[in-house]
Amino acid sequence: MTTPSALERPTGVPPTRLLAARLVLLPALLLALLPPRRIRTVLGLLRRGAAPAGTAQALNARDAMCAASLHCAGPRGCLPRSLGAALLCRLGGTWPTWCTGVRVVPPFTAHAWIEADGHPVGEGAPEGYFARLVAVGPLPRPTDR
Repeated sequence: MTTPSALERPTGVPPTRLLAARLVLLPALLLALLPPRRIRTVLGLLRRGAAPAGTAQALNARDAMCAASLHCAGPRGCLPRSLGAALLCRLGGTWPTWCTGVRVVPPFTAHAWIEADGHPVGEGAPEGYFARLVAVGPLPRPTDR
């Protein structure tokens, strides 16, 4: 027996942003097939030269990924959604903190998300709900002397 459910997909995403999200969808899906160590290595290379993403930028990227793909909007789409949102932010010259970890309350399941300003973006979960196992944040900016 199945339980009917409806996915909430964001509306109002500009067409150009939706197109960009669809362009990064395939690379995100391919990245999601790699082992965690390889994902961390690839993301570590891609984040170079990017400024830290703000909460609004990260949320816009996450919403665009959910609008572009039903798989990303679904409950099992957290890995490609988070990877796609990070790639989409990178196209704009910024980088959120990409995280993967576990939920700390039962049932203990794996999850991937992005953070900005030290907080999960668009997850609707309270602070401390997820425990990070892997994080790829923006590189510190060099200071001018």
